Amino acid sequence: MAARTFPLAESWLAGRGWQPFAFQRQVWRAIVRGRSGLLHATTGAGKTYAVWLGALEAFADYKPNRTPALAGQARAAIKSKAPPLTVLWITPMRALAADTLRALCAPLEALAPHWSIGARTGDTGSAERSAQARRLPTVLVTTPESLSLLLARADAREHLASVRLVVADEWHELLGNKRGVQVQLALARLAGWNPRLMVWGMSATLGNLDEAVHALLGREGGALVRGRVEKELVVDTLLPERPERFTWAGHLGLSMLPAVVRALEESSGTTLVFVNVRSQAEQWYQALLDARPDWAGQLAIHHGSLDRAVREWVEAGLKSGSLRAVVCTSSLDLGVDFLPVQRVLQIGSAKGVARLLQRAGRSGHAPGRPSRITLVPTHSLELVEAAAARAAVHAGRVETRSSPRQPVDVLVQHLATVALGGGFAPEALYAEVRRTAAYRDLPREVWQWCLDFVARGGPSLAAYPDYRRVVPGEDGIWRLPDARLARRHRANIGTIVSDASMTVQVLRGARLGAVEEGFIARLKPGDCFVFAGRVLELVRVREMTAFVRAAPRRKPTVPRWAGSRMPLSAVLADFMVRQLAQAGRGRYASPELRAARPLLDVQRRWSQLPTPGTLLAETLRSREGWHLFLYPFAGRHAHLGLASLFAWRAAQQAPGTFSIAVNDYGLEILSATARDWPALLPGLLRTGTRAELLHEVLASLNATEMARRRFREIARVAGLIFQSHPGEQRSARQLQASSQLFFEVFRQYDAGNLLLRQADEEVLSQDLDVAVLLAALQAMQAQRLVLSPLARPGPFAFPLMVERFREQLTNEALADRIARMLGDMEAAADAATGRHEAPPEAHAVQSGLAFSAVPDSDRRASAKRRGSRR
Repeated sequence: MAARTFPLAESWLAGRGWQPFAFQRQVWRAIVRGRSGLLHATTGAGKTYAVWLGALEAFADYKPNRTPALAGQARAAIKSKAPPLTVLWITPMRALAADTLRALCAPLEALAPHWSIGARTGDTGSAERSAQARRLPTVLVTTPESLSLLLARADAREHLASVRLVVADEWHELLGNKRGVQVQLALARLAGWNPRLMVWGMSATLGNLDEAVHALLGREGGALVRGRVEKELVVDTLLPERPERFTWAGHLGLSMLPAVVRALEESSGTTLVFVNVRSQAEQWYQALLDARPDWAGQLAIHHGSLDRAVREWVEAGLKSGSLRAVVCTSSLDLGVDFLPVQRVLQIGSAKGVARLLQRAGRSGHAPGRPSRITLVPTHSLELVEAAAARAAVHAGRVETRSSPRQPVDVLVQHLATVALGGGFAPEALYAEVRRTAAYRDLPREVWQWCLDFVARGGPSLAAYPDYRRVVPGEDGIWRLPDARLARRHRANIGTIVSDASMTVQVLRGARLGAVEEGFIARLKPGDCFVFAGRVLELVRVREMTAFVRAAPRRKPTVPRWAGSRMPLSAVLADFMVRQLAQAGRGRYASPELRAARPLLDVQRRWSQLPTPGTLLAETLRSREGWHLFLYPFAGRHAHLGLASLFAWRAAQQAPGTFSIAVNDYGLEILSATARDWPALLPGLLRTGTRAELLHEVLASLNATEMARRRFREIARVAGLIFQSHPGEQRSARQLQASSQLFFEVFRQYDAGNLLLRQADEEVLSQDLDVAVLLAALQAMQAQRLVLSPLARPGPFAFPLMVERFREQLTNEALADRIARMLGDMEAAADAATGRHEAPPEAHAVQSGLAFSAVPDSDRRASAKRRGSRR
């Protein structure tokens, strides 16, 4: 194609000394031709400008070379005549929305000065919201929740029918959850008003691109542009000075602080220090500040619970390069362009290749600049994970994400939203909804159930006026006429469900952010806690605000936010087992494997190392009972389901009491009574039909209680209960009580309620990761079973025992017990007499555990079974 085919885009890039990439031209060409699609390109390669300059090339009719430079007054006059809303840019996070707005403004002044631009998120001020209520800008950067609020306006069609392009930024972040379904429904609504609507998604970390395109567009045939730009990515690891042979989750923790401080001292630019949860961010920020008090003002903290002003101050410091380091969570994962960031540290496992790549891309966020991410292990097995992560990155393997299928709660909420936004005709809306990937196969009877639910709350709630929300009109249009119910619905639009939060405010001072109500409820005035990187003393609680003041540093506690345990991804687990197999063959090719060799050597001597073709099972007799350890490497959610299923199956053979423990690598089942685990294993590992397996999984767990907890979130999304009313905030306890009441009423009087069915399905798909569970069972059937009797807990078994102890002991008692066990096992590991180096009874009194060596006859029988196929 000729070099000057896209004059606006090319002239703007040329003015900055840049040349467009081939993939950017490909996107421009597709947009100019009116095509929709997905752009999958390397982080920092220029995805935003690929889509944005294409939009300006297609829609902006302003010719910059024919108009002289404009003074401020003339520019304001032009913007007052701006075109109506033309481009909707959807981002998954508020911080990303602010950064995207700045990026889009850069070429706008030169290429389309007559266009107006703005943002609509939870951070948007009341004055700007009022102005947008009168007239929306030409370009609007928003979130899925705010877009749904726009659809709930009575004049929604009048203001949104002019949209010609919708961009779903970081589509991978939305694709696999209900927020993505919310976006799918909104896109179907907009396409109904404008059949020529273009939709473009952008992502850098997706493994199933064809499915992602279909979910975005609701159909096949969209353009898929791959924009791989050669970019150096460095993945390295901070190695502990003395890797432990017996390790457990998080136990290295802050012992890596000196190494992290040295890494920050060596970095010439800004470093992002990623952690996985907000409580960990608070702890690491305080620890870094304690280690280097002279860095005060150069260190900052960033997470989603902090007040907007605090977050914006940190983001401005990142932009200017004035900060040495920022300790952060996923609040800075996505797309934010901070050029001064030269390095990323990841504390603990990223749990997935896509997340690791996303965070790595925050450094060197520009074409031609290298990205570097340094992994900081919090236990010795994470050294193996680090080697696995680098191997997966080099192999180009990334996790897949799939759209949820037919979530009834999201559809019910959408019906109420559309009823507010001018109303709907049921048949037309049914056809519209079925144009989405999530509801493509929506049965007629499910649709009728949803209509009945929004019209009268279903058969069990028909007598209550508050659940007669949507009313059919004489003209056949269904609307939501009750102003009070309308206000309540608008205040609760969205699919993000969390515990009620309380504002944290300095007494006669600034707002710092919000923490979960359950945390503040456990404190009394005078108690200290860490928040926003400060040690605070609780003064009093008034309504939904916790008033605090600066406190002396005396044993503060840290809020424990929900959602802290992400499971290891299947891709990363697969590469981790490959690394273990290499070590089993004596190959320690990477620095991480060489550092982990003391642990791996002990595991080889006392047991074996897992491989892709084998399933390792270990047995142990202790004073506590009869232990079985299995290592499927399927992630903690699937392991919870597997452990419960295996314990339930064992109980069918002979009743008894079982304790279970899981981590990302394996599971432990402990029986208080004698169990011949080797003989039981073939029956425990059987697969059967899917229906039989699901029945057993549900029977093996307190599935009703799990479904009850899950139902609270579903009830909130569906509009049965409300996290807040205008002028009122409801506590988490009130929400749980209300949802439990509905749960019991439906179970007793409306057993066919689809929200109940959805709760059961989400327990299986999310809490237990049943798809991974099923795949793990099938994989275990195909593997060769390797049975290894233990004389004492090995390096793989020990962290599982610690997980179980954590549920039973206080921190002090846990530390004492771990110390006693470590003394026993370290002494045994130091001995040089093979797998059973010392008589296990020798340390029984000291350790508090009596280990029984397997009798020789049993060992010979186990040796015969070892290696046999089931």
